[in-house]
Amino acid sequence: MSRITPLCPESLSPRAPRSRRRRVLLQAGGSLLLSVLTPSVAQAAQILAVRVWPAEDYTRVTLENDSELKTSHFIVKNPERLVVDIEGVELNSTLKELVAKIQANDPYIKQVRVGQNRPNVVRLVFDLKEEVNPQVFTLPPVGHYKHRLVFDLYPVNAADPLAALIEKGDWSKTAAPQQVAPTTPQLNAEAKPENKAESKAEVPTASAEKERDKAAGLERMITIAIDPGHGGEDPGAIGRGGSREKDVVLAIAKRLKAKIEQQPNMRVLLTRDADYFVPLNMRVQKARNVQADLFMSVHADAFVNSSARGSSVFALSEKGASSTAARWLADKENAADLIGGINIQSHDKQLASVLLDLSTTAQINDSLKLAKVVLGEISGINKLHKGAVEQAGFAVLKAPDIPSILIETAFISNPEEEARLSDDAYQEQMADAVLKGVKRYFAKNPPLAKNRLT
Repeated sequence: MSRITPLCPESLSPRAPRSRRRRVLLQAGGSLLLSVLTPSVAQAAQILAVRVWPAEDYTRVTLENDSELKTSHFIVKNPERLVVDIEGVELNSTLKELVAKIQANDPYIKQVRVGQNRPNVVRLVFDLKEEVNPQVFTLPPVGHYKHRLVFDLYPVNAADPLAALIEKGDWSKTAAPQQVAPTTPQLNAEAKPENKAESKAEVPTASAEKERDKAAGLERMITIAIDPGHGGEDPGAIGRGGSREKDVVLAIAKRLKAKIEQQPNMRVLLTRDADYFVPLNMRVQKARNVQADLFMSVHADAFVNSSARGSSVFALSEKGASSTAARWLADKENAADLIGGINIQSHDKQLASVLLDLSTTAQINDSLKLAKVVLGEISGINKLHKGAVEQAGFAVLKAPDIPSILIETAFISNPEEEARLSDDAYQEQMADAVLKGVKRYFAKNPPLAKNRLT
């Protein structure tokens, strides 16, 4: 505690030497200044929580604090290290917890060292397993979160997603995929047909080629992208019993993945296979990177009224939402990036715009067909919230070339449905129903042959 020097009247008397009066005033002023500044030092930013989200895509480290922090960072080579200096904080027990939160199986971080580099500056040193491209950014308060300082560590040499999907698959139990010729045949320039009738006879239609390929047993591998909603910093909706949407939908998605992979000509990409956050546009991009034939986003949302119940299936709308509830839900889901946390500076806004502009009527029509058969199968295991497919402007459904649907498996805000969502039997039934819907869709809408790596 600072001690303020009392002012002695004799010391300030005009008869006292000028040097003595000046010394007394400086001492008093310095003491007063110290007493003013001392509280600000005590009010240094406080680290409230530390969280680590390791994944194959990237590792995220989050520091939650009571005010915005100023940082600087740099990379050190041989060995690879990321050094971060955080200004305006003092080392506390919460920040020290970060050391123990680094797991041995983290793909990118060996360990982290935390120390007071100098007064009011804490230094973090991440010892890395490989070269990374770090993104360091802050997030403003949102929802129940205070200010957040985020470190996203992306690998410099990322794996090719389609090659990785093929490498991970165990195709020994499935039919060997065949490379199918493109649906548009290439005519030899020197062998042009003499008339239109001959041309029409020689050029088979797409449907004819499908029948021919089917008869010949040339069923190409179908790739399905399953998107478990939310994850990481974004828990999604939370039920009264404490169930988190991100956990429930990941469990259902994994069950669905296992069932689909038992089919002789199907493989699956999960946009996330663990508890970490994936931005909305990246979920779409992941599906496009593996040339997915279908995209299905799995959710278990909440509503303001806990009596709301039932399953729903949504497709994209180019115009407006099919209902007020659908619009409300789409707005809520589209806000996931704010809660999950994206680096606005690196976010590809142009990509989001392109995906919106390229969303075609054909894609939506195919999505509605898929949604209808999936909704019909789900109706056999759970009450439907509405008896028809709904539409709204979900950002995650805007892949221009992939039929895409969003499945609300049940309302986690309804206590009865929350219990069902956490039940193994119900999760199995939901996965079975969605698979049946997918098979029915492809039975009526066989995928076109493509020049792709199978």
